[in-house]
Amino acid sequence: MNSEDNLQLLTAHRQFSDYLISQQKAKATIIAYSKDIEQLVAFLSDMGKKSVMQIERDDLEAFLKKLSTDGYTLKSLSRKINSIKTFYRFLKYKNFVSINPAADIAHPKYNIKPPRILSKMEYRALRDACRSDIRTYTIVELFLQTGVRIGELANLKINNIKEKEIIIDAQEGHPERSVPLNRASKEALDKWREVRPKSEDQSLFITKTGKPLLVRNIRTTIDRYFKLAGIEAAKVNDLRHTFIAHHLASGTPLTVISKLVGHKRLSTTEKYLDLVRDKMNDNIKLDEL
Repeated sequence: MNSEDNLQLLTAHRQFSDYLISQQKAKATIIAYSKDIEQLVAFLSDMGKKSVMQIERDDLEAFLKKLSTDGYTLKSLSRKINSIKTFYRFLKYKNFVSINPAADIAHPKYNIKPPRILSKMEYRALRDACRSDIRTYTIVELFLQTGVRIGELANLKINNIKEKEIIIDAQEGHPERSVPLNRASKEALDKWREVRPKSEDQSLFITKTGKPLLVRNIRTTIDRYFKLAGIEAAKVNDLRHTFIAHHLASGTPLTVISKLVGHKRLSTTEKYLDLVRDKMNDNIKLDEL
């Protein structure tokens, strides 16, 4: 056992957050796990528990029961359990605890909604809705034609755009990769760069005042155009899902798609196969793919 037998919960939480950063976990993962454990520590502190050695499985179960009473969904509870289990694996790895009270805590069962795939009519409606807004139109084209993540798109710089491809910089645990540009995405990019406001900032997508377009700005804008296009129950990430599904439907090999979208595991791409089989009779092939 480590000499820090009475490691304080607040100290453990801080060291856990630092550890996640050192492991180059995705920024969203670091924020989510840190907030979940911060919530756990606050609950345990209210119970009078101050050190990691004082915590038992009943304490963790009591925390989860409180969350359930407060109205958290089963999906949210499952994520909290993931955070707790990861936290305790860290404590065990550092020899701060000898027994892992979270080891046998089971995840609640819940139905996972399949990815939302835009139909041919829907993605055409979205394109038409934002066609007069060249910046948004270009963003939509890049999502639909390259399958980039929203964070990757927000981080694109002018020099990431090459003649026939875009370079996605390494970030949040994902290595650098290149994605080919087809005619539709290249034409949209050319038009955007012609009217892009002059700015010292090298971000590809900027505001009228020359500041980088943030993830939240992109999400808000696309949500607005979803409504204008009459597309219901869709989110920005569904444009990436649409790219993957349509490529699979058109016969692109799994390995190629996995590499294009930056999946770390081929199994992640394979999850779309059943969804595509259900859609094969719906004529869901992108014009430009």
